[in-house]
Amino acid sequence: MRTDTARPVRLADYRVPDYLIDKVDLVVRLDRHETLVRARLTMRPNPKGKAGAPLLLDGDGLNGKLVGIDGTPPAQDSFRIGPDQLELFDPPRQPFTLDIETTVDPTANTQLMGLYRSGAAYCTQCEAEGFRRITYFLDRPDVLSVYSTRIEAQRSDAPILLGNGNLVETGDLADGWHYAVWNDPFPKPCYLFAMVGGDLDVLSDSFTTMSGRKVGLGIYVEHGKRDRAAYAMDSLKRSMRWDEEQFGREYDLDVFNIVAVSDFNMGAMENKGLNVFNDKYILASPDTATDTDYAGIETVVAHEYFHNWTGNRITCRDWFQLCLKEGLTVFRDHEFSADQRSRPVQRIGAVRNLRATQFPEDAGPLAHNVRPELYHEINNFYTPTVYEKGAEVIRTLKQFIGADAFRRGMDLYFERYDGTAAIVEEFIACFAEASGRDLTQFMRWYSQAGTPVLTVREKYDESAQTYTLELEQSCPPTPGQQLKLPQILPIAIGLVTPDGEASLDMPGPNEANGASAEEIARGVFELSGRARRLVFRNLAQKPVPSILRGFSAPVRLEFDWSEDALLTLLAHDSDSFNRWQAAQTSATRLMQASVAAIRGGGAPADPTRFCQALGRVIDGWKADPAFAALAINLPSELDLAREIASDVDPDAIRTARQHMRGTLGQMNLPALMAIHDALSVPAPFTPDAAGSANRSMRLMALDLIAAGDPAEGARRAKHQFETADNMTDMFGSLSILALNAPAEREAALAAFYQRFANDHLVIDKWFALQAMIPDGEALARVRGLMAHPAFSMTNPNRLRSVVGTFAMANPTQFNAADGSGHDFLAEVVLDVDRRNAQVAARLLVAFRSWKGLEAKRRAAAEAALKRIAAHNDLSADVRDIVTRSLA
Repeated sequence: MRTDTARPVRLADYRVPDYLIDKVDLVVRLDRHETLVRARLTMRPNPKGKAGAPLLLDGDGLNGKLVGIDGTPPAQDSFRIGPDQLELFDPPRQPFTLDIETTVDPTANTQLMGLYRSGAAYCTQCEAEGFRRITYFLDRPDVLSVYSTRIEAQRSDAPILLGNGNLVETGDLADGWHYAVWNDPFPKPCYLFAMVGGDLDVLSDSFTTMSGRKVGLGIYVEHGKRDRAAYAMDSLKRSMRWDEEQFGREYDLDVFNIVAVSDFNMGAMENKGLNVFNDKYILASPDTATDTDYAGIETVVAHEYFHNWTGNRITCRDWFQLCLKEGLTVFRDHEFSADQRSRPVQRIGAVRNLRATQFPEDAGPLAHNVRPELYHEINNFYTPTVYEKGAEVIRTLKQFIGADAFRRGMDLYFERYDGTAAIVEEFIACFAEASGRDLTQFMRWYSQAGTPVLTVREKYDESAQTYTLELEQSCPPTPGQQLKLPQILPIAIGLVTPDGEASLDMPGPNEANGASAEEIARGVFELSGRARRLVFRNLAQKPVPSILRGFSAPVRLEFDWSEDALLTLLAHDSDSFNRWQAAQTSATRLMQASVAAIRGGGAPADPTRFCQALGRVIDGWKADPAFAALAINLPSELDLAREIASDVDPDAIRTARQHMRGTLGQMNLPALMAIHDALSVPAPFTPDAAGSANRSMRLMALDLIAAGDPAEGARRAKHQFETADNMTDMFGSLSILALNAPAEREAALAAFYQRFANDHLVIDKWFALQAMIPDGEALARVRGLMAHPAFSMTNPNRLRSVVGTFAMANPTQFNAADGSGHDFLAEVVLDVDRRNAQVAARLLVAFRSWKGLEAKRRAAAEAALKRIAAHNDLSADVRDIVTRSLA
């Protein structure tokens, strides 16, 4: 573990490498404690680099030696080698080879970077800087090399040997050993290197590409779990076909393999031809996986496959360009999911996630640009800003230039930069060329942190029958950026009346307050300056504006909605996203009023009229069950905290939300019980959108029944738990019992554990559910879970399920007024940091909104952070997060 305070790396300091590595030949002899790695690097001076510069190869805790230069042992005074670097003082001026040997201990590698053991398998994780833990290398993404990897192992220990690219040779060796040789003909950076060895089962299939090539597909899993990889395989094949149809991208190797492992720091990794996955995103069956799990598998499998072109064939020049592969690929997987399921439902889900994860990051001390300009530890920049906001920036670009120009720009990008390490400017230039638009200002989306605020004011002139909207944008200061310049915001607008949609009749482009014909036709208006006025004509009655339809730009909208206006949108808006948003906005305003009243010693606001309006959504649930379930799901406690933003009291927020939830349930109890009864008729389980929608509506109805009539809710939840034939219904009802029915909780949790004790992914859910119970025993319960025989401090999934859930999904107890929750997380972070710095740093992100808490809680959070910062032996990962959090 690196414990030094990392020196800042700046985008402005980028320079090309002085040397290039054209080919890498590896021989890896696997051993649980002493794996031998022989690397031959075929190198040459970079004609664009500094002539005669010394060669500096990166390492990280390596035990190695330089065997030869061009096949000759090197003079001892010609180089220097240590755990973290190999320096060749005077390299040859012409192409040359280096032969290097290193030994690594996979079993002792608790960082889960480089080569490590997971269960019965050897596996690798090299992004961002893990390859330097395997051998000395130019560990940077702009060094592209062709790899040939020979893997040797005892057949009894690792009968399956997998690498990047295509399999070219296998054979037996003496003493029960065997080997496999893999060759990847496509140059790639070392972060995409992968190999796996182990005793694994495989689900095999094939896919025929649009040009008629047959590609072998394999998903490797632990023995006994092959059938649970079927949905992942189906998702992979649908992803491959979709990428051909939507982007013209055909797969390029003879095989595509996925390996599922239970010890993984992230979700999955797109290594060329050999994806390595956290097994939670591969394994599913109706009795072990929820609808959320199925959707997650579909999304993550697609995301990693789509990286084959946006990330692998075209990679990023440096880590500052990380959004170029991640944000773009998240956009692509969002589009895939929208086409596979329900586009409005997917859009609502994506925006909920953006607001829950990225908006708080933009509003806190960890705010950074979509393309950062400086980092201390790159592992800490795999963030919602890079991924989720990065995807929204791509969507904003498409909205701005239009779908046809966007597709032409993507085609040009693939054609022009295939086989290269690109930068954001090159990417955006393709769309400028394809659309004929000047996108210089659009680049501010990549260079400015913070969430823009769109303020809208309205004026209706009854005599002139005109309706005016005044649009104004701003952006609050963020760390290191006080001055913000206007962004390009495409604002999708409609006008709604109880009689339907009003036409957008506006002055032309050459008139005052005019708009272009394209803007009027699309209903998308460009705001590129600080302000703009839009005037709509021939309106006999005042309309209600439907602003930011489809969430057309990633901004915070400020508009003085009346309650009548919001209920009009909820009832009549043709844009599903804004119908949902109207319900969220109305609920948020009422609950904010309740929070203020509660803190002042008063009664919560009366939500009767709003609950009646949601009752009409409940009554019409059959028209779109998935939408109805989302519309009646109130904003979460974390959503409310984000909107309140300062002087946040989590206890008052919970009280306000529970009051509204109870009122909504009580007022609509007969209809909710009828829905639950209607959807309780046994039906075959299907993980598709229709089946998922009905189960979602059923569980949402049950949750509100439990809020409105706790006894009836507990009775129904207990019956559903005992009779459920799928994990969605079983775990959903268990959650309702655990969170709402203390008398039934323990027996149900015990029964669930007894049934699934041998399934680690299901038990992760069991752990997580208990960690989010928001009562006064929460912290004691979490400590008890950590003492459970099934808990492991070294397994990232298990740590996230208990500690991560408590810190990020139990706001009243994590932010307990006595500071105990904050102290607990500090204690765990310091402990985990000694073994796995990445996981420790990501747990620490739970403090990202600490400055918005009320004074007593804020002081407790600050004290906990300062205790962490006072330790001298912190990893670079944790030191970076705690320093920025306290800044």
